[in-house]
This record gives sequence, C-alpha cells and structure tokens, in this order.
Amino acid sequence: MATRRGFIGGVSTISAVTLLGTSTAASAVEVTDPATDGIVAASPEAELAARDAIRAVNAGMRSNYAALKSELITHLSPVIVVQNDAKGGKFTLIDNGVVQEAVNPVAEIFELAKSISHVPLGIFSIIAPYLSNRVPNLPNAGRVDPHDLRMVASKGPLSDGWITPLQGFATTLTTARQQLNRANLPQDLRISFAKVIDEALTFIADSVRGRSFDMASFETFSARVYPSIRTNMTYAANAQITAIEGLMQRWRTRIGEAAWADLYTVVLSIWTTSELNQASIIIKRCMNPAKVATHLIDLPTVQLPTDPIFVALDNLARIVQDNIAAEMVFPTDQKVADALKGKEDLLSDEILKQLGVTTGVRTASAASAVATCPVQRTTAAV
Repeated sequence: MATRRGFIGGVSTISAVTLLGTSTAASAVEVTDPATDGIVAASPEAELAARDAIRAVNAGMRSNYAALKSELITHLSPVIVVQNDAKGGKFTLIDNGVVQEAVNPVAEIFELAKSISHVPLGIFSIIAPYLSNRVPNLPNAGRVDPHDLRMVASKGPLSDGWITPLQGFATTLTTARQQLNRANLPQDLRISFAKVIDEALTFIADSVRGRSFDMASFETFSARVYPSIRTNMTYAANAQITAIEGLMQRWRTRIGEAAWADLYTVVLSIWTTSELNQASIIIKRCMNPAKVATHLIDLPTVQLPTDPIFVALDNLARIVQDNIAAEMVFPTDQKVADALKGKEDLLSDEILKQLGVTTGVRTASAASAVATCPVQRTTAAV
C-alpha cells in the first residue's frame, strides 16, 4: 500500500545534465500567447522538460529529507528495538544511535511450548494443497472463505503427494516424543506435549493407512489437542511476561528515570502479529503512560528485515523529524499536522471528501468508499 512515508522514502534522481539540457531546449521553443494569460504554448519536448523540472523539486526535497534522517539516526536516544522471533523476542537498547546491549531474555520454555503448539499447523501445511476445494458441512463452515479454500487446495484430494512429507514429519514427531522425558519439563507441560504429539501421530497413521483425509478428520484431531495447546500458551505467556518485565526494569535502572520517561520502543513484526503484539502489550506497561501513544511504535513489515536495527531507526527517525516538521509546515491546520505526525496519508481527508464519505470514522469511511466504488469515474466528478 502506498503511504505518505513510503512516498517520501522512494528513490528518484534527475541528473544535472538532463536538467540543464532540457532547460535550454525549453527556453528555445517557448512562445507566449496573450490569449492564454501568459501561459506558454510549448512543444511536447518542452512540456516534458518543464514537468521534469517540477519533478526535480520533489527529488531535491527527498535528498534533503534523507540527509536529515541520516543525521538524526545518530542522535536517537533512548530506543528499544524489539524483534519478534521463535525465542520470545530479541531486545536491543540503543543510545545516541549506538547499540548498548542486545539480548534474548525469555526462558527456553517459551520456545519449546510454541514448538509443540505448532504441530497442527505443521500438519496443515503439508495436507492443505490436497484438500477438497469445496467447503464441507461443518460447524465452522460459514467462517471458511470458499475462494481462499480453492486457492489453498490447489492439487485436490486425488493426488497422494502428501503421504511422503507427512511421514517425514511423523519421524520428527516420533523423535521428539521419545526424548520428551529427558527434557526436564514441568509435569503438566510434559503431559500436554505428549498429548499433542500422540494425537498428531494417530492422525498421520490413520490418514496414511486409509490414504485419505479431509477437513472434518483434521478438525477432529485439532479439537482434541486444543486444551493441551492452551496449557502450552499459559507457560509461554508467563515466561515472556516475566523476562520482558525484568529486562525493562534493569534497563530502566541503567539509563535513569529522566531518560526512561522519553523512551521510544519500536516493535518489528509481520502483519499477522502486528495488532496486539505480545511484546508491545508487555512493554506498554513499563513505559511512561503519558507517552505510550506516541512513543510505542508497532512497525509491521512484509517480512522481518535482514537489518532490523537500521530499519527500526530509519523509520523512527522519519517519525521524530515529522513530529517537528508537522508543526512548522502546517502551523495553521492542526488536523493536517496530526496526519503528518501519524499514520494517516495527507490526502486521506481530501479523498474521502471527494468520494462523498463524511462519517469521520476511518474504518467506516474506508468501507463505505469501497462499497460505493463506481465502475468508471471521470475528472468531471471532482
């Protein structure tokens, strides 16, 4: 989705040679027509050159904006960057753009509990392409999008390509089950792990033996293991809360109350975990309540970046400098200034206005705009 920040962050360059060359060409062909109130009648080449000159203004802005951002990154302080991962998250403390400490503080129980809880998803990932593309008559059938199912079930039930990979996963599960008693786990967690694995191996054995499965048989299996998965989730959540709150207290002592009051936290996550993110929920309780709304930043990404620290600081620098730019560039319109400071695109209000959407509620406005999208729209409607 194109956004204001993405637009500013784009790369666009126009060489000095091109600009100088087209400027000369334009001046040679410009003809003033009195009937057009001074508007120049120009050749197509001259028009292109003129428009390139206009684009160069934005290119200059982008260059200066990027330079300011690069300088600002070295002054960002204090900042915590959170990378969500299988171990409960990697947390990095930054002062004046320099990493002070990076740690995975969450106890290993978190990773182990999530690993076993992912067993049903592991089986699903193998068998999904071989499902029937018709929604069966199940209690939750109304929640299954038929179009989504047709895309996922791309191979259909007539192929048996799922058998070998499913047997391979069964081997992995069997090894884990055989080692379970040596893992030094709390008793109820060990029992829940065993339940999930045993039920999974039974589902796999039954499916391979009968050379068939369907959505109903899988849902019967997943329903049986769900109580055990809830037990795993309890342990995982407790491990994460205890570790993160302990780390926040240690870092708070380290940097002092004055600095902590202005703390920024950037939480990197993929879209599917960006709302009510587990790390954000916990850290929010540890930050200055008066600044949480503006200083706790959930940053969804398409994929977790290869250089998460730079991505976090780069985006934070944009946010921080926009906070100041907003008040200076739009001192007479607080609503537009707030848009520049926040997540809204600067054109959002004008687009909603031209579409005739006046509810004032963003989510409702968007839904209304889509629902009334015409087949064709001409500039006459503006």
